[in-house]
Amino acid sequence: MYLPWLETGDPQFPTIDLALDEPNGLLAAGGELSPHWLTEAYQNGIFPWFSDEDPILWWSPSPRCVMFPEQFHLSKSLRKTIRNLHYEIRIDQSFEKVMRACAAPRADQNGTWISEEIIEAYTQLHRMGIAHSVELWEENELVGGLYGLNFGRIFFG
Repeated sequence: MYLPWLETGDPQFPTIDLALDEPNGLLAAGGELSPHWLTEAYQNGIFPWFSDEDPILWWSPSPRCVMFPEQFHLSKSLRKTIRNLHYEIRIDQSFEKVMRACAAPRADQNGTWISEEIIEAYTQLHRMGIAHSVELWEENELVGGLYGLNFGRIFFG
């Protein structure tokens, strides 16, 4: 198994066809979490995912989950359920709070990959207008959310 090591500076990602089959999609290690690196990665189908004790690991698994909004069908029962909920959907009101909630410990997991370094990097992208959050609020309390990057008509959540 050969895993390319990326130096800091200008990102030079391998092409995604070189990603490993096992573990699925591991492409490279090293580099940095700067806005330039992250935007370059996402625009090429690559994202970081690693634990605190690991170097930055870059991934491009196959297959990827892709959802096309125009193909989404909202059933009558789900539409009725949504109408009866007392939730409010907000965009970009509490980006960092959403990230921290996503990073919070869960009963069935030992930790999280969303480290302080990841939160700082994505918060920088949020300030630049690239990263966004979709938030679910109930009685002014954040109860759910999603964060990701937006490039043109594509959102990576």
